[in-house]
Amino acid sequence: MNNKEPYILLTQYQQMYKEKYGKMPALNKYKEKWAMQDVVDSIGYQRASELLRYYFTTGKIGHPLPFFFYNFDKMDMLEKELQADRMNRKVLRQQTKKLVDGEE
Repeated sequence: MNNKEPYILLTQYQQMYKEKYGKMPALNKYKEKWAMQDVVDSIGYQRASELLRYYFTTGKIGHPLPFFFYNFDKMDMLEKELQADRMNRKVLRQQTKKLVDGEE
């Protein structure tokens, strides 16, 4: 267990928030550390970092940190489903192209 990981993720959140909204979010890093540690314990540091980046691509207004804490597991599942769907569509496009080109 790396005690710095939650703080690194919180700093990443602050940077993405500032980039999107032009101001730093007000947060108590010591308090939020425990919730972020739960996220890391659940899905790992790398996946938590990926989901934070994904969170800022969603249309959620304000991108509040508590929303991320309460919904990271749902976002994880949804994002994995979207990736699988993109892969399936890519395979289907390739198969269709082969059929159209008469390669099959």
